[in-house]
Amino acid sequence: MKRAYLGLGSNLGDRAAHLQFALEALRPVRVSPFYETAPLGYLEQAAFLNCVCEVETALSPWALLGEIHRLENLRQRERPFPNAPRTLDIDILLYSNFIVRSPRLTIPHPRLTERAFVLAPLADLLPAYRPLLEGLSGQEIRRIDATGAGPSAPPRPR
Repeated sequence: MKRAYLGLGSNLGDRAAHLQFALEALRPVRVSPFYETAPLGYLEQAAFLNCVCEVETALSPWALLGEIHRLENLRQRERPFPNAPRTLDIDILLYSNFIVRSPRLTIPHPRLTERAFVLAPLADLLPAYRPLLEGLSGQEIRRIDATGAGPSAPPRPR
């Protein structure tokens, strides 16, 4: 079995339900708290709900990517343009100690260190990533408590 870390996000419909659907299907070992984050890239859209989960898998990175796309499609994920709003977005952030560079898949995720909405929940699971948040000024994120009812102790990268 290999260990992978997946970034999940949603900003359409019932965001928490979309993430819960994916988490139930993925059966993670651990899950970070949820974070509410402003969109990056295309800004004319609603805020995202994000988290990171740790999974154990016997799937290859490419087979895991196929399973991720299947789950996104079950939630009617559309890709009309880059950074478009989405019901469910799942990215492979890390996969064991693998490095993959192909047109279809890059591991570690190529923008992992540029995004507070990935680094903050990843650092909840892997504290060694927390120092990378220091360089991400201007990316405000808000931790959501376990019930999704409100904020708790938000990390503020500066």
